[in-house]
Amino acid sequence: MKRSNAIELGLTIPLQRHLHIKALPYSQEPDHRFCWDLHVIPLRGRPSLLAVHCHTRYTFVLYDLSHPEWEHLPDIFLDGLRRSLFAAGFAAEETKELCGSELPLFTRTHGRREVAFLNRAWEDVMATELALDESSQSQPLLDQLINAKPSRCAGMEGLDTAERRLTEMLSQI
Repeated sequence: MKRSNAIELGLTIPLQRHLHIKALPYSQEPDHRFCWDLHVIPLRGRPSLLAVHCHTRYTFVLYDLSHPEWEHLPDIFLDGLRRSLFAAGFAAEETKELCGSELPLFTRTHGRREVAFLNRAWEDVMATELALDESSQSQPLLDQLINAKPSRCAGMEGLDTAERRLTEMLSQI
């Protein structure tokens, strides 16, 4: 199967409801290096975006998205991803590779295991919520705290971080 240049954004059912989307196709991308799962979470009572990379579990948060921003989620996601990666020290070429060359495609989430990691990331966000900067939509400190947590997934080394896994993945593409 030939890969398109668009990444896939798997939307959780609560996010689909939030966006008033009735049905989405299943993922067509067999390589989860080009897939993200997204969820709407309440942070301090404000609807916020939680994004988790399906392959590495790299996570970022966009706080307090407005109604027009939710309507332009692919663009908002890409902008948030670029800001998060820039704050984490990723090179422009690596960022470009992760963002694809086309607007992302909406699909259903990428599997039970991936949704379990999305839920775990939500727990990690809530545990580090004190680092939330209410004056900024982008949350580099919160992202850094979440991504520095030891991996809890089977087959990963104890002190592995999402940023290191993302760097290793990019070197293999």
